[in-house]
Amino acid sequence: MAEFPSKVSTRTSSPAQGAGASVSALRPDLGFVRSSLGALMLLQLVLGLLVWALIADTPYHLYPAYGWVMFVAVFLWLVTIVFFILYLFQLHMKLYMVPWPLVLMIFNVGATVLYITAFITCSAAVELTSLKGTRPYNQRAAASFFSCLVMIAYGVSAFFSFQAWRGVGSNAATSQMAGGYA
Repeated sequence: MAEFPSKVSTRTSSPAQGAGASVSALRPDLGFVRSSLGALMLLQLVLGLLVWALIADTPYHLYPAYGWVMFVAVFLWLVTIVFFILYLFQLHMKLYMVPWPLVLMIFNVGATVLYITAFITCSAAVELTSLKGTRPYNQRAAASFFSCLVMIAYGVSAFFSFQAWRGVGSNAATSQMAGGYA
């Protein structure tokens, strides 16, 4: 017991050294963009942008139905950007105390349900709010189509997120090598 203190070595570091290492570690992970999760998030971002841009270019404020569609499209678009940045820069690995597979699954299921309601609302309101063949009619019909595609993309993401949460098709070694996404 008397020898214990002589064998212990201590090492200290300044806070400036730790801060510099974390800033340089913020490099984008291009493997994430090539993964199914990254590709689906990019698809959701592009299609979601189309939905709210098409609706925003019409006088949507006159019809409450399109207010709901705009809320769903813009809100989920912004949250998807946040998740995309978290995964692109591997910030989810630094916040290890958060159960990311569960959070992503809950988000994708919720987004799918919200986009189902937005798709139904948008599709039902096209005929009622504009004349057939006019520019607003075509834009709202296109927004309905793209909201259906975004709904499907979120549904597929929910399925993959559920599989990742349950751990289907992988083991601890492959999930560590893949960086937490398939």
